[in-house]
Amino acid sequence: MLQEHASQVLEIYGYGIASGMATFETAVPDWNGFDKKYLPHSRLVAVIDHEVAGWAALAPVSTRSCYSGVAEVSVYVHQQHQRKGIGRTLLVELINASERNGIWSLLSVIHEENRASIHLHEQCGFRYIGYRERIAQLHGVWRSTVMLEKRSKLVGL
Repeated sequence: MLQEHASQVLEIYGYGIASGMATFETAVPDWNGFDKKYLPHSRLVAVIDHEVAGWAALAPVSTRSCYSGVAEVSVYVHQQHQRKGIGRTLLVELINASERNGIWSLLSVIHEENRASIHLHEQCGFRYIGYRERIAQLHGVWRSTVMLEKRSKLVGL
């Protein structure tokens, strides 16, 4: 993921926000805000015909050094490219990139209604670690999340 992809990445993020299924965020940040949220490594885009079809990145879960190998997963696929295997490809490559960069634990927090994302993560080796009932409101409606984790078999042993 390069700065030249910024507008397309943010557009896809905007679709995810608008869906109400992907995040508790309600507004698309500018590129600077987006850039600060995610780790500088393990940022990927899927490109089809010179257009970004999806993206994946990792955010730190904490600023404490003891958690430097723990990151939260974000995977977004453009609505016109869903159900084509792009999410799986991005997630598999994100897992590989995370291990190359010293990440030993990946966390994914998914709206419980987003069954496709939960299924994708499970197929890629994530395991269920928790349920957070009515953890936050989105547009005045209480929402619950499922938490999944993937531990590296290469890093942090």
